Amino acid sequence: MVECSKEMEKYFEELETGCQKEYKVALEARKKGYDPKEAPEVILAKNMAERVIGIISVVAPQLQNTKAVDRISELEKQYGILDWRVAFKIAEEIALEKFCKFKDQKEAMEVGIRTGFAYVTVGIVSSPIEGFTHIDIVDRLDSQGKYFCVNFSGPIRNAGGTAASVCVLIADYVRKKFGFQKYDATDLEIKRTFAEVEDYHGKISPRQYFPNKDEIDFLMKHMPVQLGAEASERFEVSNYKDLPRVPTNLIRSGFCLLYTDCIPLKAAKLWKQLGKWGKEFDMEDWMFLEEYLHIQKSAKALKKKSEQGISPDYTYIKDLVAGRPVLGHPLRNGAFRLRYGRSRVSGYSAQSIHPATMLVLNNYIATATQLKVERPGKATAITVCDTIDGPIVKLYNGNVVLLENEALAKQYKKEVKEILYLGDVLVAYGDFFNRNHLLVPPGYCEEIWVQELEEAAVQQYPRQEIEDDNYITSSRYKNIDLDKLSDVVRIPKERLEVIFKKPLRTKLSAEAAIILSRKLNIPLHPYYTYYWRSLNIYEFKALIFWMETVKIIRVDNKPDNKIEKIILPKDDAKRSLELLGVPHLFVNNEYVVVEEDHAEALLTTLNIHDILVKEDVEGILKSIAEFRVEEGKEDQLMLQIINKISPIIIRDKLGIFIGSRMGRPEKAKMRKLAGQPHMLFPIGAEGGKLRSLQSSMEAGKITSSFPIFHCDKCNRRTVFSVCEMCDRKARKLEYCNECKSDNCNNAHHKKSTYATYSIDINEIFPFMLKKLGEKIYPDLIKGIKGTVNINHIPEHLMKGILRAKHSVAVNKDGTVRYDVSEVPITHFKPKEINVSIENLKKLGYVTDTKNRPLEREDQVLELKPQDIIVPCCPDSPDESADEVLFRTANFIDELLVKMYGLKPYYRLNSKEELIGQFVIGLAPHTSAGILGRIIGFSRTQGFYAHPMFHAAMRRDADGDESCMLLLLDGLLNFSKEYLSDKRGATMDAPLVLTTILNPAEVDDMVFDLDIAWRYPLELYKAASEFKPPHSIKLDQLGKHIGTVKQYEGMGFTHDTEDFNAGVLCSEYKLLPSMEEKLMGQMDLAVKIRAVDSGDVAKLVIEKHFIRDIKGNLRKFSTQQFRCSNCNEKYRRPPLIGRCLKCNGKLIFTISEGSIIKYLEPTISLGEKFKIPSYLKQTIELTKQRIENYFGKETESQSGLGRWFG
Repeated sequence: MVECSKEMEKYFEELETGCQKEYKVALEARKKGYDPKEAPEVILAKNMAERVIGIISVVAPQLQNTKAVDRISELEKQYGILDWRVAFKIAEEIALEKFCKFKDQKEAMEVGIRTGFAYVTVGIVSSPIEGFTHIDIVDRLDSQGKYFCVNFSGPIRNAGGTAASVCVLIADYVRKKFGFQKYDATDLEIKRTFAEVEDYHGKISPRQYFPNKDEIDFLMKHMPVQLGAEASERFEVSNYKDLPRVPTNLIRSGFCLLYTDCIPLKAAKLWKQLGKWGKEFDMEDWMFLEEYLHIQKSAKALKKKSEQGISPDYTYIKDLVAGRPVLGHPLRNGAFRLRYGRSRVSGYSAQSIHPATMLVLNNYIATATQLKVERPGKATAITVCDTIDGPIVKLYNGNVVLLENEALAKQYKKEVKEILYLGDVLVAYGDFFNRNHLLVPPGYCEEIWVQELEEAAVQQYPRQEIEDDNYITSSRYKNIDLDKLSDVVRIPKERLEVIFKKPLRTKLSAEAAIILSRKLNIPLHPYYTYYWRSLNIYEFKALIFWMETVKIIRVDNKPDNKIEKIILPKDDAKRSLELLGVPHLFVNNEYVVVEEDHAEALLTTLNIHDILVKEDVEGILKSIAEFRVEEGKEDQLMLQIINKISPIIIRDKLGIFIGSRMGRPEKAKMRKLAGQPHMLFPIGAEGGKLRSLQSSMEAGKITSSFPIFHCDKCNRRTVFSVCEMCDRKARKLEYCNECKSDNCNNAHHKKSTYATYSIDINEIFPFMLKKLGEKIYPDLIKGIKGTVNINHIPEHLMKGILRAKHSVAVNKDGTVRYDVSEVPITHFKPKEINVSIENLKKLGYVTDTKNRPLEREDQVLELKPQDIIVPCCPDSPDESADEVLFRTANFIDELLVKMYGLKPYYRLNSKEELIGQFVIGLAPHTSAGILGRIIGFSRTQGFYAHPMFHAAMRRDADGDESCMLLLLDGLLNFSKEYLSDKRGATMDAPLVLTTILNPAEVDDMVFDLDIAWRYPLELYKAASEFKPPHSIKLDQLGKHIGTVKQYEGMGFTHDTEDFNAGVLCSEYKLLPSMEEKLMGQMDLAVKIRAVDSGDVAKLVIEKHFIRDIKGNLRKFSTQQFRCSNCNEKYRRPPLIGRCLKCNGKLIFTISEGSIIKYLEPTISLGEKFKIPSYLKQTIELTKQRIENYFGKETESQSGLGRWFG
């Protein structure tokens, strides 16, 4: 058992017990013989060692149930968990056949390499069995022995650059242990490598790292093994073809990946380890990496260095898609303002914004929507946090409003003319740390202000008797003499305590903020600090001249009373007030009115008094004249000027703005294969377009490839392993391809496990209904055209009938999947997840984060690592998870009773009873699931799970998706036998299930997650100096791995009232047409101040519309023709003009409409928005080409063009 508290140990025991209980049910059912195997095919693994061997046993079953698992555990004790040396040693020992025997030495070495590779990928991805294909043993040109050629394929990318590179190291280690020689690269092979990598980078897929020719040449001359790969692309390499030791002229993706994003990019990581113990492990042939790093460093030094700070990064915006809005150009003023911190539902790549921001963005951004971002990473999943700043907007009536809450956003949403500031985006320190991105200056905010307040108060008004403070959000305020401080600042002691305890929730009056600033000599509270750096010197002067006309109104018109409002006449300088973010009214299109607190804060900041206004203005203008304006540094100058003028300290509220655009919309829906089948049972051509069982019944037969079974009792052939007539197990036969019979006894004849023949479906189907006890069956039962697995084993027909009855679709492996967008969560409130306190207590949640008994629905609870909250969004057009899982559970119960003759397992009467049920979490491109337990339902479309749960699926929360399936569904219905025999088939299949989450065995990216309750002032100071994140020490998850605290005691810096707030379903998903989506995109481009609408129009045309038009136009002239009835394709239409197979009508595969659909909107965008002249000319030339193809029509297409025209 892993290191954990007694409560956590009990939790894991409950998970293990529940999993074993469901495994026994599945085992009992499988023994009946209706499935391809008579035992569940999901291998249960308690730890990484079991997971590794479980994955490899797919290709090397003899390795299962050997001592290899124990040996991995022993090596981990010797070298440490996830140490590469463990992978090296286990690879060597398996290759030496210490645990089991193999066909030959080559197979033993390959399985050894696969196992070592599986270890460094923590036994989760399928790359060890799909990405690494085989080794070739090749003769050296000098006849001095043989060397290794290590071959890879496309799925190698799923392993990640580091792991794929380590696979090459493992292969070389095995090579040396078995006495093979080094690879002797020729000059032509070296040149071919650079040519192929260059072609791949330019023609196929730009890589993250593109090594120069010197780097490639050096690597190739020193590589001790040759790297090979399968031909994967349709392009040939541009030069150096027909080389004797390179089997193809086509570009190879696996090969190019290794020479770009793997060995060159990860060389420093490789050397960091090999430099320590490489010689000890006979890896001297890789000592060249030290010299390679010097070459790499020299190449980088030649590149032009940017000035101190950061530069705009346009990467995220380059691949813009029509309909998905840009929310801010890089570093553009008014985009998302960076704020450091982690909410309960952010971190691990996810970021939070204010729910009001979601609403003013026309509902395009919802919880779990992916944003492509400028920094610190490439993408993020968006969540909500209401303790950060919301947007500042300008309304059509001229008023400027700070939308502090969701209610205000709903009130003004339709009146917004311009979004001046989008508001904050909350980014965790751990994300900067993980990407090794320089810390950049944030805008001044409450969490900085309260620490500066504490610091000043402790120094000036220390408490004599210092008490320990256990309050999670502050650690110093109890060291302050609050009585003295209260007397000085004239703020009640109780109010001061609230300010210290809850700085993010407490709103100060301007008077209190100013008094605190003056008395303690601290900066003005951020709520009353405005965006001074947004103004240039001329806008600031205009504002000051305008202030000469100010009329100050005090309460009851008494000079000593509070300011009620200030009134200014209409003037162009109003724009300065808007850019400052000062909320104000524009009355009757004549007067600008700033009310109450903001009026007082603005006048105090500018040091303007009611009586001497003109003199004040003159003094300000003299102060401005003392400063020299340096080109490019006006924004910094403004901060200096305002601090010269103001009687109190003013900090920079701007900080850094982060550009972003919408990526993929959030997803929470049942997975459906093409054709939406209910079963993996072949329907053949007789199933028609819908591939329905009913159509094949009308035809009276199904012709497809089936296995052959014989029932000895009934003396008849059947396609099922259990006879449908007598319900007894049938005997499997082999089909002789030479005799064309299943009775051949000639041992020399080639036999197969299947044959293509017809079955009488009308004879079989009644037996299925009788067995199920059903008289009425669904109107539409859909199957597949034909099986894709190597033995053509079909799923049982009864499963399809029951799935159709319960309206659930089947996945390629026989399970029912629910796809979801991944979102992290470490803490929740009972009210957020629609579950009673009684149920939570039964699940082990008895105390909150402050160790108080669970009694209320608003208490904050820490999530257990394998508990999940499933999406149940009322606004989504797709079915919610609780509905799909409820129906799936009912399907399984009926399957157990009617097909297997067992008792029902779930017995659910309502969706609420899904609480406590077990699921398998599985991410695409992986082959190992993680056991999860449902504890509640959110109203979003996000799959809320612990960051370590996501890490166990080898995923972060950058907007990608994973899936879940009921545990018993996986154990009962999953079979490897249903999977295709093509490359990549085992990806996204639950070959192995991790039952207990061990933090030391998940993706190590999660170790960088920060878990502090607040960030120290040192972090903000380091950020203002652009220091690296490693220069600051913060509490991170990785520091607690292997201790009791690895599962519990995590903190967060920013709370939110309800993570279900904001937009629940993106408008992008609800809009039915591209016309409306594009209208929404361009509407936001015009509204958001931080977006250049002309550039958005240019990118939409350039990156989407023109490419689509030209691509379809090119394909039109080389297209195939398709039969509308049977889907038969023809390169050229037959002379008869109809389908030769069924006499059906032939149609184009690419129509005229698909070519011209974007032409009118492209022309309209070009006319309405400012785009480059060369692009206008490209549009005109494209239009002429289309007219040459189809002629010039009198009526042009409407639709999208209508709006832009």
